[in-house]
Amino acid sequence: MPRKLWNALVRGLVVVLPMALTFWLLWWLGTSIEALLHRAIVLIVPEQHYRPGMGIVAAVALLIAAGVLVNAFIVRRLLNAWEGLMERIPIVKSVYGAVRDFVRMLPTGGERNELRRVVLARFADAAAIGFVTRDDAGELGLGPAAEGTVAVYFPMSYQIGGYTLLLPRARVEPIDIPIETAMRLVLTGGMSGAPEKH
Repeated sequence: MPRKLWNALVRGLVVVLPMALTFWLLWWLGTSIEALLHRAIVLIVPEQHYRPGMGIVAAVALLIAAGVLVNAFIVRRLLNAWEGLMERIPIVKSVYGAVRDFVRMLPTGGERNELRRVVLARFADAAAIGFVTRDDAGELGLGPAAEGTVAVYFPMSYQIGGYTLLLPRARVEPIDIPIETAMRLVLTGGMSGAPEKH
C-alpha cells in the first residue's frame, strides 16, 4: 500500500475510531439498561403499552431519585448498613470498595468533592500532575509520619491504575485548571491538552 494511502487510512482511524467506540459504548449501555428494566416495567405497565425507551427514562428517573434521597437520614442509615455488609464479605469488599472509591471521584457539583483541587508535585527536576484527595493526611490515622502532609492521587495514563502519595505541602503547587481538564490531560498522556483561553 502506498505511504500516502496508509497515512490517510491512519488519519481516518484516528477520526472515526473514537466516535465509533463512543457510540458503540452508549448503544450497548442503552440497550442493556432497556433490556434490564423492561422486565420490571412490564410488571406494572401492560406489554402492549410499553414503548422503546421507557427503560432508559426509568433508569434516569431512578438515578435522580437516588441522588435526591441520598441526603435523607433514613436513606443514609440504610446505605451505611449496606456498606457495612459489603465490607464483611471477603472478595466482594475489595471490588465494591474499589468501584465505590472510583465513582466518588466523579464531579457532583456539591460541596464535597473527593478530588478537591489540581496540583503540580515537584520531584527533583521533574513534576507530576496530581489531585488532592485530603488536605490533611494526618486524619488518616497513619501516625506522626503523616502529620503535615497532603494526600495526592496520581492517575496513570489510559486509566491503567494510579497511586497516592503523602507529600509535604511545600512540595505541591496548585494549578488553576478544572479537575475534568486536568484528568483528561493526564489520562491521555498529554495528547489532549487544556482548551485555549480566549
